Parts: sequence; structure tokens; C-alpha cells
Amino acid sequence: MTSQTTTAPSVAHLLRERLAPLAPLVFDLADDSAEHVGHAGAARGGGHFSLLIVSEQFAGLTRIARHRTVLARVGDLIPHPVHALAIRAYAPDEFPS
Repeated sequence: MTSQTTTAPSVAHLLRERLAPLAPLVFDLADDSAEHVGHAGAARGGGHFSLLIVSEQFAGLTRIARHRTVLARVGDLIPHPVHALAIRAYAPDEFPS
């Protein structure tokens, strides 16, 4: 059995690529993994990320529906290579520019 390691930059690229169809007006992805050193998920190589995404596609959706929309595109990456993903998803009229 082989072990596959995915680095944070490639995971970030993959997350950005997977979420691109949402046509985000704002996309800010932070790798918070360094803050979780020693955490069980981090020890197994899973990264911790925070996502801020603003999209027209979130208009009229509840917070849960927005999270489900994001997770439908990236959920298969959890728990590895993404151990944790904090999501802040807004419609443009809710996000101060």
C-alpha cells in the first residue's frame, strides 16, 4: 500500500478549482494548518482551511444551503487531504465591499 501526500498549495489549488463554477466574486482561502500542529487530523496530514466565498449563487439560500453547495463540490476531500474547512459564504448584497 502506498501513501499519498498532498501539500497545502496543491490542496488550495484543488479547492479553488472545484469552487470556480460558483463564479465567486470574492474567494479567500487561508491555510490554518500551522495553528493545528499536534492535532490528530493534522498529524495524519489533513489540512485545516478557512474559506470566505461570495457568490451570486448564494442569493436566497440559507446558511446551511450555502454550506451544502460548497460541500457538494469539495466534500470528497474531507477528511483527507482536508481535515477541516471553516466556511463563510455570502451573497453579494450581504458582503461589504
